[in-house]
Amino acid sequence: MGFFDSEVVQQEAKQLFEDYQSLMQLGSDYGKFDREGKILFIERMEGLMERYKIFMKRFELSEDFMAQMTVEQLKTQLGQFGVTPQQMFDQMNMTLQRMKSEIDK
Repeated sequence: MGFFDSEVVQQEAKQLFEDYQSLMQLGSDYGKFDREGKILFIERMEGLMERYKIFMKRFELSEDFMAQMTVEQLKTQLGQFGVTPQQMFDQMNMTLQRMKSEIDK
């Protein structure tokens, strides 16, 4: 069975995408959130990032050709912006850390 044929992989990909879309919609009102709302939003983003990292690690560890192609496509796409996948995660983490430091401002 191929990597993408797995029902678990398909379900997790679908859930990650839906959760990301929901958070992005919600995040458009971030400036209107009270302190607790901002903390909750940041925590949810951190959780989503961790799930995405794990999901991507599954791709990297898989011997499936299509999974490896997906990893290479991501690297190529990010490379066009001069960024590696690790740098992308680091930048997202730095952004969330900055958001945390500015909660009370």
